[in-house]
Amino acid sequence: MVGAAIGRIAASWRVTQQPKQLRQQPLLPTLVVQIWKTSTRSGKLDIRSRNMSTALSDLKNGEFQRTPSSYRHFISRKPGADFPPEAGRYHLYISYACPWASRCYMFLKLKGLEHVISITATKSMWDKTKEDPNDEHHGWAFPADDKEEPGAKPDPLNGAKFIRDLYELADPDYSGRYTVPVLWDTKKKTIVNNESSEITRMFNDEFNEFAKHPEVNLFPEHLKSQIEELHGWTYNSINNGVYRAGFATAQAAYDKAVNELYQALDRCEDILSKQRYIAGNEFTEPDVRLFVTLIRFDEVYVVHFKCNKKCIREYPNVFNYVKDIYQIPGIADTVVMSHIKGHYYRSHPTINKFKIIAAGPDIDYSSPHDRDRFHSS
Repeated sequence: MVGAAIGRIAASWRVTQQPKQLRQQPLLPTLVVQIWKTSTRSGKLDIRSRNMSTALSDLKNGEFQRTPSSYRHFISRKPGADFPPEAGRYHLYISYACPWASRCYMFLKLKGLEHVISITATKSMWDKTKEDPNDEHHGWAFPADDKEEPGAKPDPLNGAKFIRDLYELADPDYSGRYTVPVLWDTKKKTIVNNESSEITRMFNDEFNEFAKHPEVNLFPEHLKSQIEELHGWTYNSINNGVYRAGFATAQAAYDKAVNELYQALDRCEDILSKQRYIAGNEFTEPDVRLFVTLIRFDEVYVVHFKCNKKCIREYPNVFNYVKDIYQIPGIADTVVMSHIKGHYYRSHPTINKFKIIAAGPDIDYSSPHDRDRFHSS
């Protein structure tokens, strides 16, 4: 079972080293952010104008409504698949700031696929992506060299300066969102998929012959219906709920979002008072999806998105649950708080005009937790 497998990995790791502290790195100015992710079921969709430059473009009646991802191809072991699993063929582009991209990086870590699928992280800042004064788009940018921002790397494959360049390389007529994650095929020089929920499923299922931890299954057959039910309310109310609250431009829309958010957090607190993980005592996909939001909550969402009725630290079971996951081997590497805070606080001028980064709370997620009182499956 995956809970037991991760538990064994964690146990052997803890006897040789202490959990890593959150990596604090120099902050760089950021510009305007756009965050668009959800689900559709097609190959590729063209969505809206490329000159629309902020997530506030996705507002309707003061309520934030996330735009669908556009590339929806699949890596598959089926004979004749257009994108078969191969070691060294695929590359993952992420931002450490983006929770959707961080999901994918967590799956790479948990499955032991970093030697199979290479990865590049962008800078935390957004830059103007075209010199054309009539093109107002700002987006994810690659650094000029390894020293510009710790953790960020130049594009090693295509020499792209921006994530936008990759989309336009794959399709010169593309007019959708230029988002991360991007799963890139180095053979066909195209984007396979930019929907995090589908990329993580591919990492979970399609690369086991190459994985260091093929026994880790975060979407097990016996929990599939329960996992999908969990996604149904945690996505809208928590993962996307913080954005619905933060980007709301009408009081009613904010009130609705924030009330649903805290009802869902209360529900999590109750569930986690009885079991180690959200779907039981086995670590699964919804734990990954919850973690990427919860780890950002007190450091960013409480202040920046006005999600301030309660901090995660005020939920004893949820807070210890976050620390428990953070201390799984490799997960701390996916949490770069300087990128996270620098991006959010300096990216939304309509929310934080002067781009002031909140000083705290600088939580030590490597401190002891109490989740060992439950037995992992």
